Amino acid sequence: MTPKKRINLSLKLPRPTAWIVWLGFLGLLLATGLTCGILVFWKGLGITNLTDLVPWGLWITIDLSSIALSAGAFSLCAAVYLIGLKRYEPVARTATFIGLIGYTMAMLSLMLDIGRPDRFWHAVVYWNTHSLLWEVTMCVILYLTVLVLESMPIIANFEWLRNRFPKIAARMEHVHHYAPYLAIAGLCLSMLHQSSLGAVYGVLKARPFWYKPEMAVLFMFSAIVGGIALTVFASMLSARLTPKAKVNDTLLEHIAHFVGWALVPYLYFRAWDWLAMTYTYQPGRTEGLEVITKGSLSFNFWVAEILLGAVVPMILLLKQTTRQNRFWRMMALAMVVGGVVAYRWDVNLSGLLVVVSYLPGEATVAYTSYFPSLVEIGAGLGVIAFGLTAFSLGIRYLKVVDHRYVSEAHETVKSEVPETVLA
Repeated sequence: MTPKKRINLSLKLPRPTAWIVWLGFLGLLLATGLTCGILVFWKGLGITNLTDLVPWGLWITIDLSSIALSAGAFSLCAAVYLIGLKRYEPVARTATFIGLIGYTMAMLSLMLDIGRPDRFWHAVVYWNTHSLLWEVTMCVILYLTVLVLESMPIIANFEWLRNRFPKIAARMEHVHHYAPYLAIAGLCLSMLHQSSLGAVYGVLKARPFWYKPEMAVLFMFSAIVGGIALTVFASMLSARLTPKAKVNDTLLEHIAHFVGWALVPYLYFRAWDWLAMTYTYQPGRTEGLEVITKGSLSFNFWVAEILLGAVVPMILLLKQTTRQNRFWRMMALAMVVGGVVAYRWDVNLSGLLVVVSYLPGEATVAYTSYFPSLVEIGAGLGVIAFGLTAFSLGIRYLKVVDHRYVSEAHETVKSEVPETVLA
């Protein structure tokens, strides 16, 4: 008898690529966020560290930051389709897609935060025209609709969609012909609710630290600066990480230069807002200022928001040698984004941590504290992971960051964009 041959049953597993590892990491965060979200929906907000004194915490900060960092969509689309800066159209495409992701992230955060997500539709049916929150809700819903329409030509680049449903893809691409009208609608709606988000805080007389007219201006100004900075930073980072992203570095440098100049008036208004509260003593407002400049939020305010979020990136982006250096430009833009997030966190908590008693007699001031629970952190990470996943898939399959792309409606842009495209 001949000896039996041994059969090699060992299978060679495919070597994991960086893309697979990245998706696996994001998938883990998404699963964590989904689990935490289900726990919140099942057991209610009682398992969080949110209280009657601090009802807005980490999720509202993510919501405010997502909306603020989506402002590059209406800013750059207005520059392209209304002002006529057509050479920046490829960057506006990226900003539009980021805007769609950002507003979706904001919706997910609000679904977690409102406590009764089954009643999310009440604002649409039961109008409260005297409420700024109602106005913000309607503007967000309408502007999200505008972003979906503006993103249709981008989604039409999906090869599977073009091959399986060419007529649908063609109709989606045709929406680009209405881009100027969508830009007008987006500009109006986005500016309305970006400023109204600040006004929601600014009209709350019971919170003296918030009760001031400049909140609307600061919210809108910081959103424009942060949204444009995120678009440029995301484009540059994508080009460094994957060959799927193609960028024109000259365009990005020009936009970064604008961000540097925009930081000058923003820093002025932020400093004026801070100094204006030092003139007189007012219960609640003075204590809130001490919390943000000397207390638990002082490091976040002075370092993350003012120094690294505004002063240092302003210098780096206005100086030609550091602006033309891609590393320092990316660092400066990342710091601007971080500064906007820090500003949203500071504004939200500084008004909540100081509690003023309005009982008869002399006003008394008390302090409270807040730190997000593990459920809040897990759900928040899930929302952020959703945004990173959507943008990653957009780069790989939708050519979201591709400055060689020019729509048929603006073929003349080709003559304006330099031929050298840097990966």
